[in-house]
Amino acid sequence: MGSPLLGRLSEDGEWSFSLAVLAGIVAACVVLPLTWLFVEAASIDPGRASSLLFRQATLDIIINSLLLMTLVTVFSILLGVPLAYLTTRTDLPFRRFWSVAVALPLVVPSYLGAFAFVSAFGPRGEFHDLLAPLGIQRLPEIYGFPGTTLVITLYTFPYVYLTTRGALLSFDTRLVDAARTLNHDRWKAFKRVTLPHLRPAIAAGALLSALYAVSDFGTPSIMRLPVFTRQIYVEYNAFGGEYAALLSLQLLAVVLAVLALERWVRPGEDVHGSGTSRAEDAPVRLGKWRWPAMALPAAVVVLALVVPLWIFGMWLVTAEGGRPSLAFEWSYAVNSVAVAAAAALVAAVASLPVAYYAARSDSVVATLFERATYVGFAVPGIVLALALVYFGSGLVPWLYQTLPLLVFAYVVRFMPQSVGAVRTSTLQTDPRLFEAAQTLGESSFGAFRRVILPLIAPGVVAGAALVFLTTMKELPLTLVLRPTGFETLVTQIWRAQEAAYFQYAAVPALVLIVVSGLSLVVLLSQEGNEY
Repeated sequence: MGSPLLGRLSEDGEWSFSLAVLAGIVAACVVLPLTWLFVEAASIDPGRASSLLFRQATLDIIINSLLLMTLVTVFSILLGVPLAYLTTRTDLPFRRFWSVAVALPLVVPSYLGAFAFVSAFGPRGEFHDLLAPLGIQRLPEIYGFPGTTLVITLYTFPYVYLTTRGALLSFDTRLVDAARTLNHDRWKAFKRVTLPHLRPAIAAGALLSALYAVSDFGTPSIMRLPVFTRQIYVEYNAFGGEYAALLSLQLLAVVLAVLALERWVRPGEDVHGSGTSRAEDAPVRLGKWRWPAMALPAAVVVLALVVPLWIFGMWLVTAEGGRPSLAFEWSYAVNSVAVAAAAALVAAVASLPVAYYAARSDSVVATLFERATYVGFAVPGIVLALALVYFGSGLVPWLYQTLPLLVFAYVVRFMPQSVGAVRTSTLQTDPRLFEAAQTLGESSFGAFRRVILPLIAPGVVAGAALVFLTTMKELPLTLVLRPTGFETLVTQIWRAQEAAYFQYAAVPALVLIVVSGLSLVVLLSQEGNEY
């Protein structure tokens, strides 16, 4: 008769092995389709590839993409850091309102902002008609670099704002008080004490802004700016598969370079406070600048929220006939919700073995499998879409342009959101509970199902909700991989934009904004009364 202890150790080994196998299968499923892009590029004749890569159009695309990414990152920092400081450390009037209001642009997909700005500030836009009687015949050019930079900045600076604000809320302000007692003026105290604490948070937000800018597809397309994402889509639709594959690899190289650069220049994160913020007790007095300081958050809110909502509301109440085929149908919303729910469910189930194995094992294999699932999130949506086109049409043609492949694409793209939430919840559970359940006769799977799973359920639900909400807004994957005739909210918006019948985008745009807004309300509610 074998020892019960040896039996349990053997079962634990089998459980760990099973987890590793499941996690490895999930990681392989995420990474494998992306390799098809390299296979496609490798099949191109070297001479042909060289002529495509080194022509002037390619150089212009590279310069435009890098410059756009740089400008958006810089302007996001210049907006996000002052707004975070104003709403956490000063006596800004209506501070609670501005704290939420300046974060709300994050719920508006940037392509909706671009859509609204073209309608408002374009050559025949609504603002042009309003200002013409005042003698203003021409507005600044909205297309190209100016408009693209403005729009993407307005909808990505909240990344810097939220990360910086979080750092300020956890900052021990007594350190600033100590610096002031050493004859440091307010600016010197900020530079030498507060800024070192904020640098990691600013860098994290800036990285998100940079990656968003270089991978955004909708805004440059609407603003007619030749960048990687727009040109890849144009070449794909024009059957220029070779050039699209090469551009995709170049864009992927840019993304990897940004990630490597951020890791290389990342500031030291050994600056710690007590975790107790006293911003409510001792706000910085703005004096005579208290009311004028509201101009900054007010301008951001007007441009990023009021203008789009005004445009969409105007389309909604003044819509006239023109293209009945573009009329909104509730089936579009049902389709969006259905595929987003399917992606959320699959991502939640697939993330369980990866996240649990990574949280409970310190092995290199566990870390490798977890990191592999993040590849899809780092790859721009249009690049992932093209890779799955090659993968689907070349290896599994029976899956190409089907709902299962579309859902799979969403899972590859957004599963890291679920993995991160589940892993965090798992780390907060006591592993001894799992062992206690085993000593009471439960198998390893039974202990996980009956003890661990209920405890990590909030993290599973939160991760699934994030996947659902981001899937609802995803544009390039939906446009490229959806089955023929399958229309969603984002495809309806895109069809209306391409046909220049803007009024048909009003209802789906407002539905998307409302659904996205619910997620941010939940996020900010976690701060309680801290702001």
